[in-house]
Amino acid sequence: MPTSLDGKLVVAISSRALFNFEDENQAFDDRNDAPYMELQLERLDIPAELGVAFPLIKKLLAFNTESLQRVEVAILSRNDPVSGLRVLASSKHHGLALERAIFTRGAPPHRYLKPLNANLFLSANGEDVREALNHEFPAAQVYPLSVSDASRNPNEIRIAFDGDSVLFSDEAERIFHLGNLDKFQEHETEKAKIPLPPGPFKPFLSALQGLQRAGDEVPMRVRTALVTARSAPAHERAIRTLMSWDIAVDEAMFLGGLDKGPFLNEFEPDFFFDDQARHCESAALVGPAGQVLYGVKNIQSAQESEAAPATS
Repeated sequence: MPTSLDGKLVVAISSRALFNFEDENQAFDDRNDAPYMELQLERLDIPAELGVAFPLIKKLLAFNTESLQRVEVAILSRNDPVSGLRVLASSKHHGLALERAIFTRGAPPHRYLKPLNANLFLSANGEDVREALNHEFPAAQVYPLSVSDASRNPNEIRIAFDGDSVLFSDEAERIFHLGNLDKFQEHETEKAKIPLPPGPFKPFLSALQGLQRAGDEVPMRVRTALVTARSAPAHERAIRTLMSWDIAVDEAMFLGGLDKGPFLNEFEPDFFFDDQARHCESAALVGPAGQVLYGVKNIQSAQESEAAPATS
Protein backbone atom coordinates (compact mmCIF):
# COMPACT_ATOMS: atom_id res chain seq x y z
CA MET A 1 0.00 0.00 0.00
CA PRO A 2 1.55 3.36 -1.01
CA THR A 3 2.47 5.91 1.65
CA SER A 4 -0.09 8.68 2.01
CA LEU A 5 -0.44 11.94 3.93
CA ASP A 6 -4.24 11.87 3.68
CA GLY A 7 -6.02 12.42 6.97
CA LYS A 8 -2.94 13.74 8.78
CA LEU A 9 -2.20 17.18 10.11
CA VAL A 10 0.74 18.23 7.94
CA VAL A 11 3.09 21.06 8.89
CA ALA A 12 5.68 22.35 6.43
CA ILE A 13 8.38 24.39 8.11
CA SER A 14 11.45 26.29 6.99
CA SER A 15 14.85 25.67 8.57
CA ARG A 16 14.94 29.18 10.13
CA ALA A 17 11.58 28.59 11.80
CA LEU A 18 12.68 25.26 13.28
CA PHE A 19 16.26 26.23 14.21
CA ASN A 20 18.06 29.43 15.11
CA PHE A 21 20.04 30.18 11.94
CA GLU A 22 20.01 33.96 12.38
CA ASP A 23 23.81 34.10 12.63
CA GLU A 24 24.28 31.99 9.51
CA ASN A 25 21.64 33.99 7.69
CA GLN A 26 23.90 37.05 7.90
CA ALA A 27 26.18 35.31 5.40
CA PHE A 28 23.38 34.61 2.93
CA ASP A 29 23.33 36.45 -0.40
CA ASP A 30 20.79 35.74 -3.14
CA ARG A 31 23.44 36.46 -5.78
CA ASN A 32 26.06 34.16 -4.27
CA ASP A 33 25.09 31.47 -1.77
CA ALA A 34 28.57 29.89 -1.64
CA PRO A 35 29.62 31.64 1.62
CA TYR A 36 26.43 30.49 3.34
CA MET A 37 26.89 26.93 2.10
CA GLU A 38 30.50 26.88 3.27
CA LEU A 39 29.54 28.19 6.71
CA GLN A 40 26.83 25.56 7.15
CA LEU A 41 29.21 22.82 6.03
CA GLU A 42 31.85 24.03 8.48
CA ARG A 43 29.27 23.73 11.24
CA LEU A 44 27.84 20.40 10.09
CA ASP A 45 28.85 18.67 13.32
CA ILE A 46 27.56 21.52 15.50
CA PRO A 47 23.85 21.07 16.25
CA ALA A 48 21.86 24.23 15.60
CA GLU A 49 20.16 25.94 18.51
CA LEU A 50 16.40 25.56 18.78
CA GLY A 51 14.28 27.97 16.76
CA VAL A 52 11.03 29.69 17.62
CA ALA A 53 8.76 26.92 16.29
CA PHE A 54 10.68 23.93 17.68
CA PRO A 55 8.57 23.50 20.86
CA LEU A 56 5.35 23.56 18.81
CA ILE A 57 6.67 20.94 16.39
CA LYS A 58 7.90 18.66 19.15
CA LYS A 59 4.54 18.81 20.91
CA LEU A 60 2.62 18.14 17.68
CA LEU A 61 4.72 15.04 17.00
CA ALA A 62 3.79 13.74 20.46
CA PHE A 63 0.35 12.94 18.99
CA ASN A 64 1.91 10.12 16.96
CA THR A 65 1.82 6.61 18.36
CA GLU A 66 3.12 3.30 17.07
CA SER A 67 -0.34 2.44 15.84
CA LEU A 68 -1.33 5.82 14.34
CA GLN A 69 0.56 8.70 12.78
CA ARG A 70 -1.66 11.75 13.22
CA VAL A 71 0.93 14.44 12.46
CA GLU A 72 3.51 14.80 9.70
CA VAL A 73 6.22 17.46 9.69
CA ALA A 74 8.30 18.21 6.60
CA ILE A 75 11.19 20.62 6.19
CA LEU A 76 10.41 22.98 3.29
CA SER A 77 13.38 25.27 2.88
CA ARG A 78 15.19 27.59 0.48
CA ASN A 79 18.40 26.01 1.75
CA ASP A 80 20.55 24.04 -0.67
CA PRO A 81 20.84 20.26 -0.17
CA VAL A 82 24.34 20.58 1.32
CA SER A 83 23.15 23.03 3.99
CA GLY A 84 20.20 20.71 4.44
CA LEU A 85 22.57 18.11 5.87
CA ARG A 86 22.99 20.28 8.96
CA VAL A 87 19.25 20.85 9.24
CA LEU A 88 18.50 17.13 9.31
CA ALA A 89 21.50 16.37 11.54
CA SER A 90 20.27 18.99 14.01
CA SER A 91 16.79 17.49 13.89
CA LYS A 92 18.16 14.08 14.78
CA HIS A 93 20.34 15.51 17.56
CA HIS A 94 17.35 17.21 19.17
CA GLY A 95 15.16 14.12 18.97
CA LEU A 96 12.88 14.99 16.05
CA ALA A 97 12.16 12.02 13.82
CA LEU A 98 11.66 13.90 10.55
CA GLU A 99 11.52 11.77 7.41
CA ARG A 100 10.70 14.33 4.73
CA ALA A 101 12.60 17.40 3.60
CA ILE A 102 12.60 19.54 0.46
CA PHE A 103 15.48 21.94 -0.21
CA THR A 104 15.08 24.31 -3.15
CA ARG A 105 18.36 26.33 -3.12
CA GLY A 106 16.67 29.70 -3.32
CA ALA A 107 13.71 28.74 -5.51
CA PRO A 108 10.21 29.51 -4.18
CA PRO A 109 9.16 26.52 -2.06
CA HIS A 110 5.41 27.17 -1.91
CA ARG A 111 4.68 24.96 -4.94
CA TYR A 112 5.41 21.89 -2.84
CA LEU A 113 2.68 22.66 -0.32
CA LYS A 114 0.01 21.10 -2.52
CA PRO A 115 1.59 17.62 -2.87
CA LEU A 116 2.33 17.73 0.87
CA ASN A 117 -1.36 18.46 1.64
CA ALA A 118 -0.02 21.04 4.09
CA ASN A 119 -2.33 22.36 6.83
CA LEU A 120 0.26 24.91 7.96
CA PHE A 121 3.41 26.55 6.57
CA LEU A 122 5.80 28.38 8.89
CA SER A 123 8.66 30.41 7.43
CA ALA A 124 10.83 33.41 8.24
CA ASN A 125 10.57 34.49 4.59
CA GLY A 126 7.69 36.93 4.04
CA GLU A 127 7.62 36.43 0.28
CA ASP A 128 7.18 32.69 0.68
CA VAL A 129 4.41 33.21 3.23
CA ARG A 130 2.52 35.56 0.89
CA GLU A 131 2.77 33.06 -1.96
CA ALA A 132 1.47 30.28 0.27
CA LEU A 133 -1.48 32.40 1.38
CA ASN A 134 -2.18 33.39 -2.23
CA HIS A 135 -2.48 29.66 -2.98
CA GLU A 136 -4.87 29.23 -0.01
CA PHE A 137 -2.53 27.49 2.43
CA PRO A 138 -2.47 28.62 6.07
CA ALA A 139 0.90 30.33 6.46
CA ALA A 140 2.66 32.74 8.80
CA GLN A 141 5.95 34.61 8.89
CA VAL A 142 7.58 33.66 12.18
CA TYR A 143 9.34 36.16 14.39
CA PRO A 144 12.63 34.27 14.90
CA LEU A 145 13.61 36.24 18.01
CA SER A 146 10.33 35.59 19.83
CA VAL A 147 10.57 34.46 23.43
CA SER A 148 10.31 30.67 23.41
CA ASP A 149 10.16 28.34 26.40
CA ALA A 150 10.12 24.66 25.50
CA SER A 151 9.58 23.58 29.10
CA ARG A 152 6.27 25.27 29.91
CA ASN A 153 3.03 23.30 29.75
CA PRO A 154 4.81 20.10 28.68
CA ASN A 155 1.60 18.12 28.18
CA GLU A 156 -0.44 20.75 26.38
CA ILE A 157 -0.20 22.60 23.07
CA ARG A 158 -1.58 26.11 23.41
CA ILE A 159 -2.32 28.01 20.21
CA ALA A 160 -3.92 31.46 20.03
CA PHE A 161 -5.48 33.07 16.98
CA ASP A 162 -6.55 36.56 16.06
CA GLY A 163 -10.03 36.70 14.52
CA ASP A 164 -10.41 39.00 11.52
CA SER A 165 -7.97 38.25 8.67
CA VAL A 166 -6.79 35.09 10.47
CA LEU A 167 -9.64 32.75 11.44
CA PHE A 168 -12.16 34.93 9.63
CA SER A 169 -11.90 36.79 6.33
CA ASP A 170 -11.10 40.52 6.31
CA GLU A 171 -14.71 41.41 5.42
CA ALA A 172 -15.39 43.20 8.72
CA GLU A 173 -11.87 44.57 9.02
CA ARG A 174 -12.28 46.39 5.71
CA ILE A 175 -15.10 48.39 7.30
CA PHE A 176 -13.10 49.06 10.45
CA HIS A 177 -10.18 50.08 8.24
CA LEU A 178 -12.22 53.06 7.04
CA GLY A 179 -11.69 54.52 10.50
CA ASN A 180 -15.25 54.57 11.84
CA LEU A 181 -15.60 52.34 14.92
CA ASP A 182 -19.32 53.13 15.31
CA LYS A 183 -19.99 52.03 11.73
CA PHE A 184 -18.03 48.81 12.33
CA GLN A 185 -20.01 48.02 15.50
CA GLU A 186 -23.29 48.78 13.73
CA HIS A 187 -22.36 46.56 10.78
CA GLU A 188 -21.39 43.64 13.02
CA THR A 189 -24.50 44.00 15.18
CA GLU A 190 -26.76 43.94 12.12
CA LYS A 191 -24.99 40.82 10.82
CA ALA A 192 -24.51 39.12 14.18
CA LYS A 193 -26.33 35.96 13.06
CA ILE A 194 -24.63 35.81 9.63
CA PRO A 195 -21.38 33.82 9.82
CA LEU A 196 -18.23 35.55 8.66
CA PRO A 197 -16.52 34.01 5.64
CA PRO A 198 -13.59 31.79 6.63
CA GLY A 199 -10.10 33.25 6.81
CA PRO A 200 -6.79 31.60 5.94
CA PHE A 201 -6.36 29.78 9.28
CA LYS A 202 -9.79 28.20 9.53
CA PRO A 203 -8.46 24.93 7.94
CA PHE A 204 -5.64 24.72 10.49
CA LEU A 205 -8.02 25.25 13.41
CA SER A 206 -10.27 22.54 11.94
CA ALA A 207 -7.32 20.16 11.73
CA LEU A 208 -6.47 20.84 15.38
CA GLN A 209 -9.98 19.74 16.32
CA GLY A 210 -9.05 16.28 15.08
CA LEU A 211 -6.10 16.15 17.48
CA GLN A 212 -8.35 17.22 20.33
CA ARG A 213 -10.33 14.04 19.79
CA ALA A 214 -7.26 11.81 20.31
CA GLY A 215 -8.22 11.27 23.94
CA ASP A 216 -6.17 9.36 26.48
CA GLU A 217 -4.25 7.47 23.81
CA VAL A 218 -1.68 10.27 23.70
CA PRO A 219 -0.03 12.28 26.52
CA MET A 220 -0.73 15.64 24.85
CA ARG A 221 -3.74 17.96 24.76
CA VAL A 222 -4.67 20.95 22.60
CA ARG A 223 -5.91 24.23 24.05
CA THR A 224 -6.98 27.04 21.73
CA ALA A 225 -7.84 30.70 22.21
CA LEU A 226 -9.39 33.46 20.15
CA VAL A 227 -7.61 36.73 21.01
CA THR A 228 -9.17 39.65 19.19
CA ALA A 229 -9.36 43.43 19.32
CA ARG A 230 -13.14 43.13 18.91
CA SER A 231 -15.36 44.20 21.79
CA ALA A 232 -19.05 43.86 22.59
CA PRO A 233 -21.37 43.94 20.70
CA ALA A 234 -19.11 42.80 17.82
CA HIS A 235 -18.17 39.70 19.82
CA GLU A 236 -21.43 37.91 18.98
CA ARG A 237 -20.75 37.46 15.28
CA ALA A 238 -17.33 35.96 15.98
CA ILE A 239 -18.72 33.38 18.41
CA ARG A 240 -21.66 32.52 16.17
CA THR A 241 -19.30 32.05 13.22
CA LEU A 242 -17.29 29.45 15.15
CA MET A 243 -20.53 27.76 16.19
CA SER A 244 -21.65 27.58 12.55
CA TRP A 245 -18.39 25.82 11.70
CA ASP A 246 -18.94 23.34 14.58
CA ILE A 247 -15.62 24.49 16.02
CA ALA A 248 -15.07 25.25 19.70
CA VAL A 249 -12.23 27.28 21.19
CA ASP A 250 -11.32 26.92 24.85
CA GLU A 251 -10.85 30.61 25.57
CA ALA A 252 -12.03 33.82 23.91
CA MET A 253 -10.65 37.27 24.68
CA PHE A 254 -12.42 40.35 23.32
CA LEU A 255 -9.95 43.08 24.21
CA GLY A 256 -11.45 46.18 22.63
CA GLY A 257 -8.09 47.42 21.34
CA LEU A 258 -6.00 46.64 24.44
CA ASP A 259 -2.43 45.42 23.96
CA LYS A 260 -2.58 41.67 23.45
CA GLY A 261 0.85 40.91 24.92
CA PRO A 262 -0.09 40.88 28.63
CA PHE A 263 -3.07 38.60 27.99
CA LEU A 264 -0.98 36.23 25.90
CA ASN A 265 1.60 36.21 28.69
CA GLU A 266 -1.05 34.65 30.92
CA PHE A 267 -2.27 32.19 28.26
CA GLU A 268 1.33 31.07 27.50
CA PRO A 269 0.83 30.07 23.85
CA ASP A 270 3.17 27.80 21.95
CA PHE A 271 2.22 30.03 19.01
CA PHE A 272 0.11 33.09 18.35
CA PHE A 273 -1.09 34.06 14.88
CA ASP A 274 -2.10 37.63 14.00
CA ASP A 275 -2.27 39.65 10.79
CA GLN A 276 -0.86 42.87 12.25
CA ALA A 277 2.83 43.49 12.91
CA ARG A 278 2.21 45.54 16.08
CA HIS A 279 0.31 42.69 17.71
CA CYS A 280 2.96 40.16 16.69
CA GLU A 281 5.71 42.39 18.07
CA SER A 282 3.86 42.64 21.38
CA ALA A 283 3.21 38.90 21.43
CA ALA A 284 6.82 38.03 20.56
CA LEU A 285 7.94 39.53 23.87
CA VAL A 286 6.10 36.78 25.74
CA GLY A 287 5.94 33.83 23.32
CA PRO A 288 6.30 32.58 19.75
CA ALA A 289 4.48 34.68 17.17
CA GLY A 290 3.77 34.52 13.46
CA GLN A 291 2.30 37.18 11.19
CA VAL A 292 -0.39 36.14 8.73
CA LEU A 293 0.36 38.40 5.75
CA TYR A 294 -3.24 38.54 4.61
CA GLY A 295 -6.06 41.08 4.54
CA VAL A 296 -6.58 44.76 4.04
CA LYS A 297 -3.95 45.90 6.56
CA ASN A 298 -1.23 43.91 4.83
CA ILE A 299 -2.38 45.04 1.39
CA GLN A 300 -2.05 48.64 2.56
CA SER A 301 1.40 47.98 4.05
CA ALA A 302 2.59 46.41 0.81
CA GLN A 303 1.26 49.35 -1.21
CA GLU A 304 2.93 51.87 1.09
CA SER A 305 6.23 50.01 0.83
CA GLU A 306 6.05 50.02 -2.96
CA ALA A 307 5.22 53.73 -3.01
CA ALA A 308 7.98 54.74 -0.58
CA PRO A 309 10.91 56.57 -2.24
CA ALA A 310 14.11 54.58 -2.55
CA THR A 311 16.94 55.57 -0.20
CA SER A 312 20.63 55.19 -0.79
